[in-house]
Amino acid sequence: MLNSAGLHPWKFFRTGGLDQVALTTGADLQALPQLDQKLWVALSCPVRGLELDEKTLALIDSDSDGRIRVPELLAAVSWASSRLLDPVVLLDGHDGLPLAAINTNTPDGAILAASARQILASLGQKNATKLTVADTTNTAKIFSASPLNGDGVIPPEAASEPSTQVLIRDIIACVGGTIDRTGAIGITAEKVDVFFQELTAHAEWLKKGAAPGIAGFGPATAAAFTAVQAVRLKVEDYFTRTRLAAFDSRALAALNRNETDYFALAAKDLSHSAAELSGFPLARVEVGRPLPLLDHVNPAWAHALADLHALTVTPLFGAAHTTLTPVEWATLNTQLTPYKTWLETKAGPSVEKLGIPRIQEILSGSGRATLTALIAHDKALEPEFRAIADVERLVRYHRDLRALLHNFVNFADFYSSQRSAVFQAGTLFLDSRSTELCLRVDGPNPLAAMSKAYITYCTCTRAGSPPMTIAACFTQGDSDYLFIGRHGVFYDRAGRDWDTVITSIVDNPIGIRQAFWSPYKKFIRFVEEQVAKRAAAADAEANGKIAAAAEKSAYLEKSKAEPPKKIDVGAVAAIGVAITGAVSALTLILGYIFSLALWQYPLVLGGLVLTVSGPAMIIAWLKLRQRTIGPILEGNGWAVNGRVKINLPFGTALTDVAVLPDGAQRSLKDPYEDKAAAQQGRRVTALIIIVALATVAGVIRWKRLESGRYFWAPTPPIAAPAVAAPVQAPEPAAKK
Repeated sequence: MLNSAGLHPWKFFRTGGLDQVALTTGADLQALPQLDQKLWVALSCPVRGLELDEKTLALIDSDSDGRIRVPELLAAVSWASSRLLDPVVLLDGHDGLPLAAINTNTPDGAILAASARQILASLGQKNATKLTVADTTNTAKIFSASPLNGDGVIPPEAASEPSTQVLIRDIIACVGGTIDRTGAIGITAEKVDVFFQELTAHAEWLKKGAAPGIAGFGPATAAAFTAVQAVRLKVEDYFTRTRLAAFDSRALAALNRNETDYFALAAKDLSHSAAELSGFPLARVEVGRPLPLLDHVNPAWAHALADLHALTVTPLFGAAHTTLTPVEWATLNTQLTPYKTWLETKAGPSVEKLGIPRIQEILSGSGRATLTALIAHDKALEPEFRAIADVERLVRYHRDLRALLHNFVNFADFYSSQRSAVFQAGTLFLDSRSTELCLRVDGPNPLAAMSKAYITYCTCTRAGSPPMTIAACFTQGDSDYLFIGRHGVFYDRAGRDWDTVITSIVDNPIGIRQAFWSPYKKFIRFVEEQVAKRAAAADAEANGKIAAAAEKSAYLEKSKAEPPKKIDVGAVAAIGVAITGAVSALTLILGYIFSLALWQYPLVLGGLVLTVSGPAMIIAWLKLRQRTIGPILEGNGWAVNGRVKINLPFGTALTDVAVLPDGAQRSLKDPYEDKAAAQQGRRVTALIIIVALATVAGVIRWKRLESGRYFWAPTPPIAAPAVAAPVQAPEPAAKK
């Protein structure tokens, strides 16, 4: 139902100081595209690192970039809503989609419903009314075991005729195969086209090779060409050396290799095929000497030269011709030039391995038509198998979309006392506390300090699992014993325990109570450090004096007695002035204290406490009011839009401190109690009480002397001042 303005009437709820949209009806889901994105709590989230099935998140991530954004989430909601009678079932969040919830009035819905029933029937659950994710995954395995599964890939097993199976294997061997849904290797229509194109091109090339003039040596042309190619470089090297010797006879010795080269070979066990020999010339180089082919040749090349003689020289010049001149070598190569040119234009080399008889057999047979029909039959099954995949997608959306929506559009799960957010990785136990605000992150994030939360980055390790890093937020207690290197135990959402060590800390106030005591703790630490420094300095000074005295005793026979120092009158006067000033200051302070009324003492004490602790408490209060989870999630790849705050009550719920269970009994007898320290503590406490009582008694006495009465005595009435009798003037004397 729309409001008067024609818009969807949204409902919002406030949690943690944040207004969030409520998703309770199917109309709310269908109207999500109308909701202003400024009112969404998050605008994107990663696919990995969340407590949601990554396969479901991958289905929503349509561009496969590893992140889910608003348009992709809207598309997933729209796709699922169009296939359901009422999209409100997407808010169930349970594994098990009721078949009655599928909208069979649309073509897509009808196909989904039929496929869902077929899945249940194949699992032996024909009368079942719900379909789970496990059912769809199981069914996908069953159907993918079939060689024809609508993916367009035909493995050899898909053909019923052995000849067709052999043809498919030949195609895979020549042009490669494609992996289908089952993991088997098969062929596609594209592979078939490439194979037969190569096959036809190679057959045409073979025809050209049979033309007159190509095979200069007849059927042995290929072998002759191979024999020439085997020795081409060495033969040309020999003829070049003979020409160089003819140019300058002085080079003859160097062209035949030095005698020292043979000395190096003679020290080894040689064979006619030794690699060292192959680098020497084919024969002894002399001016104008033809190349011998059978005798007096390099042993490493003897076999190759014999093949050259038998396959090329004998057909051209006769068997008795056992040498080769440069002119004859050129003639021989000219005879093979047409064949060489034909080889360089070879087409379809990928199918050459099949051989000419097999190539001709395939081209003359009906294998291509059989494969085309088989691929067409597989394609016809594509809608059925795509529907199976869509059923799995719908079942996954029914189970997981609720959790994603309540951790994306709003953060209802995060603020819920019964559910955990998808980004909460588990619970960390450390320092007699457990915190549930633990997020998987890649590492410390520079923006984390902006969250105003106390964060410990921890490395978690577990045998058989890769290490991971978490950001754990402590929102209750203090930070006195949280430091880098401290160990704890982390339990993930699956209940597995991980060894944990703190590697980095983002320091922020944890609570008001910690802020109240922090100045005193800092003062005590400062005093302890100063005492330790003074003790270390005194120890060093004492050690120095001892060393100096020992050195003096070792090297000096006798030292003259130093005359006694005279008393410095000025120093004595200065000390007296200092003592007098201190006494005067103490007198003023005590006079001010004793001049106060009794009811003013608690106020003065409270004022002193506020003066010391007040600034720290104010700063902590301001930071705790600003504490938010957004910057922490940035380290996990989120784009948080709303200010998701962690106020004091919510922070108290996220971190638990150790308390004794209800009904537990506790014995206060400690066999290892430090009785001396306890007794000393009691003495100090008693002394403090005595001093306090004496101070109170002194104040009371001071007031008594000052006012002439105790403060609890009633105030005496003020007496009226006495009025003196008027003096009467003497009467005048009577006139005589």
